[in-house]
Amino acid sequence: MSQAQTSIFKSMKDVQFEETISDECGITMNDSVEARVIAEVMGRNPGVIVTYLPAMIRIDGRGKLVFSMPEISQELGREMTPHLFEISTSTHYGRMVMVDDETVVLFGRMEDAFQYIGQ
Repeated sequence: MSQAQTSIFKSMKDVQFEETISDECGITMNDSVEARVIAEVMGRNPGVIVTYLPAMIRIDGRGKLVFSMPEISQELGREMTPHLFEISTSTHYGRMVMVDDETVVLFGRMEDAFQYIGQ
């Protein structure tokens, strides 16, 4: 590889731990009626990025993402509980906390989640 052709990937020996720390969080869902409603509701929030892929929907944010079950339920036309919400998500990154029976929060920083979880 010539010097003009460089790779965007780093060798593990060149990665600094500080470069891996982020305050980002998000979820990925299989495309479904529930996922589309969740994406529509969350997409109304400033700073939230919703990405529609052929078979999946991603919702990404910084700091924290607050998923309100009553708001999602109203838009969906039937009850959405935190447990049904978790089933709708294929995966997530960040720290997912069910703060009460009606709210799931994804935190980008572990320190922000400490008030809700045992340390």
